[in-house]
Amino acid sequence: MNRYPVWKYAIIVVVLLVGLVYALPNFFGEAPAVQVSSAKSTVKVDAGTQARVAEALKVAGLVPDLLTLDATSVRARFASTDDQLKARDALQHALVPDPSDPPYTVALNLVSRSPSWLTALHAFPMYLGLDLRGGVDFLLQVDMKGAIDKRAESFASDLRTGLRDKSVRGSAVSRNGQTIEMRFRDAAGLDAAKRLLQDQFPDLTAVESQEGTDFKLVASIKPEAVRRLQDAALKQNITTLHNRINELGVAEPVIQQQGLDRIVVQLPGVQDTAKAKDILGRTATLEMRLVDESAEGRAAEMGTGPVPFGSEKFLDRQGRPVIVKKQVLVTGENLTDAQPGFDSQTQQPKVDLTMDAKGGRIMRDVSRENFRKRMAMLIFEKGKGEVLTAPSINGELGNRFQISGSMSVVEANDLALLLRAGSLAAPMEIIQERTIGPSLGADNIKKGFDSVMYGFAAIMVFMCLYYALFGVFSSIALAVNLLLLVAILSMLQATLTLPGIAAMALAIGVAIDSNVLINERIREELRGGASPQAAIHAGYERAWGTILDSNVTTLIAGVALLAFGSGPIRGFAVVHCIGIVTSMFSAVFFSRGLVNFWYGSKKKLKTVSIGTVWKPDTTAVADAK
Repeated sequence: MNRYPVWKYAIIVVVLLVGLVYALPNFFGEAPAVQVSSAKSTVKVDAGTQARVAEALKVAGLVPDLLTLDATSVRARFASTDDQLKARDALQHALVPDPSDPPYTVALNLVSRSPSWLTALHAFPMYLGLDLRGGVDFLLQVDMKGAIDKRAESFASDLRTGLRDKSVRGSAVSRNGQTIEMRFRDAAGLDAAKRLLQDQFPDLTAVESQEGTDFKLVASIKPEAVRRLQDAALKQNITTLHNRINELGVAEPVIQQQGLDRIVVQLPGVQDTAKAKDILGRTATLEMRLVDESAEGRAAEMGTGPVPFGSEKFLDRQGRPVIVKKQVLVTGENLTDAQPGFDSQTQQPKVDLTMDAKGGRIMRDVSRENFRKRMAMLIFEKGKGEVLTAPSINGELGNRFQISGSMSVVEANDLALLLRAGSLAAPMEIIQERTIGPSLGADNIKKGFDSVMYGFAAIMVFMCLYYALFGVFSSIALAVNLLLLVAILSMLQATLTLPGIAAMALAIGVAIDSNVLINERIREELRGGASPQAAIHAGYERAWGTILDSNVTTLIAGVALLAFGSGPIRGFAVVHCIGIVTSMFSAVFFSRGLVNFWYGSKKKLKTVSIGTVWKPDTTAVADAK
C-alpha cells in the first residue's frame, strides 16, 4: 500500500543529485578577477586573445586560478586582490599600447569560485542584481517620433525617385511631419502616383483631394507599419547597447524593453556613472569611400611614398594600410539593412546590403564611373576610423547589392552585424539614473539570506514539535524544495534581486502548507479509526486534490504577475512560479517517498509519530514517538 517502486526512488535520487550539482556554485562565493573585452566593434575576443592574456600573465609572474573564454571576454581569476591589481596593470601594458585608442578594455571584476569540474558541467551561480551587488541603473527614453520622421523622410525620397523614373512631370513631393504630400498638375500624374504606391509602397496609405487646379495625394504610414518600425528600432537599439556595454567589463548586464518606447539598462558592479553614460551615448558612423588607386596612392599604401593630397590613410582589420579618398559617397544613414547569406553561383559567403533611394542613386552613378575599382567601407568610433572591407566594384550597383570575396561565414555574419547595428536606429535620452553602492548590496544580501534562513529554521522547529517524525519529514522536504528552487534559478541563469529573495521566503511558507494539509489529513483518518498504513495512504491521496487546487490558483496569480508586471514584479513572479512547481514535487512526491521508505516495510504498524491525535473520546490512536 505504502511502497514506492524502484524507479520512483531512482527519480528522486537523480533529481536530488542534479539539484545539488547546480545549486553548489552559489555557495562558493566570488573571487577577484580581471576581464578583457573588446573596446571596438571591429576587434574580436577569441582563442588568440586568450593566448595573449596567458602569455602576458606569465611574463608578469602571475598564475591565475582559472582562465576562461566566453563569447565576449577572457577572464582570469586570482586568489587575492593584490594579484588582481597586478594582473590588470600587466594586461593593460601588454594589450593596450596606445591608451588613446584602446583595442581592448581591461576591467576588474568578480567571478565565481566554483571548481572547474562544476564549470565543465555548465553549473554556474545565479547572477546578482543591482540591489544585491551594487551598480548603476539607467532608464532610456527612445525618440520614436524621430525614428518615424526619419522613415517618412526616407519614403519621401524614394517617392521622388520613383516618380522621376516614371517620368511623371509637374509633381512635387514634400514631407509634412509624418505624412508625405504629393501635388500634381493633372489626373494622369495622380494615377501614376497611386499605382506606384500600390506596387512599391505597401506600408503607405494615401488620401487624394483637389486644391484648385492641382491634384493632391497625402500618404501616411499605416499603423501596423509604425508598430513594426518601433519594434525594429527598439531591437536594434538594444543590440547596439549590448555591443557597447561589453567595454565596461560587465559580465551580466540587464538590457530589456520597458513599455513601448523605453529601455532599462542595469549594470551590476559598475560604479563609474560618467563612463557608463559616455559609452551608452556613443555613436558609430559608417562611411563608404573610393580607394585611391593612383600611382601615388599605391605607393603610399606600400609605404614608399606620402599620402596624396585629397586622400587619407586607414588600417583594415588585419592592420594593413588602405589609402582612401576623403570624399564620402554614402553614410550609414543611407543603409537600411545588411544580411549575411551565400552566393547562389559560387556558394561563397556574402553580405546583402539594402540602401535607401538616395544611397541607391549615388551607388548607381559611382559604380558606372568606377567599374573594377575598389570601394572601402569605414566605421568611425570615438573619432577613429577603421576599414571594414574594401571590395572591388564588379557591376552596376543600386538600392540592393552584395559584398562577396574571400570571407568566411563568421566574417560575413560579423560584417553584417557591424553594418547593421553600428549606430542607434532612434535617438535616446537618459530620463532616470541611480547608483547603488557595493556595501549596500552586501548588506541587502546578508539581510535577505538571514530572513530566509530564520524563517526556514522557525518552520522546522514548529513542524518537528507539532508533528514529531512527520514534521522531520516535512522539514527535509522543505529543504529539498529550497535546493531545487536555487538549482533551477541557477540553470536558467536568472538574476536574483531583493524581490526574488522575498519570493523565496514566501515559497517556503507556501511549500510547508502542503505538508500541513497532508499531516492533518492523516490525523483525521487516525481519529476516524483507520489503521496507520491506511491513514497514511488516505492522507496523501485525499489531500492531493486540495493541494493541486490551491497551488494552481496561486500559480495563476504568479503567471499574471509575470505576464503583466515589469522589473522587480517580474523577478518576484519568476521565483514565485518556480517555487510553486518545486513545492508540489517536494511536498507530495518526495515527502511520501520518505514516509514510504520509513513505514512502508512495516506490515504490523501499530502507531505513527505524527504528534498527539485526539479521538472524540480523547483516546490517542497515535503517540508522538
